[in-house]
Amino acid sequence: MKVLTANRLSDGIAVWHADGGWAETVGHADIAHDKAAEDRLEAIGAAAAANNEVVDVNLIDVAIVDGLVEPVRLREKIRAAGPTIRTDLGKQASPAVAGVA
Repeated sequence: MKVLTANRLSDGIAVWHADGGWAETVGHADIAHDKAAEDRLEAIGAAAAANNEVVDVNLIDVAIVDGLVEPVRLREKIRAAGPTIRTDLGKQASPAVAGVA
């Protein structure tokens, strides 16, 4: 399973493609379950980058852990949650995101 991630050009925030737009939490991301869906997400990312909406567009591996979408790689877990030394900052500090990596 893969999701499309990028950084929003206007403020640098890590975002994930969801429902025709960009969500600030990985838990809302559209999940590609096959190659055709991956290709569709890659095309969406390329178009968004060309329109200067986002930069650093990538498909990343995710898993469903206890019913929640979680990035597989540590780098992506950090991008999804926020700073590792200040858990009172970033996305992990939000009650709506707590427990969602």
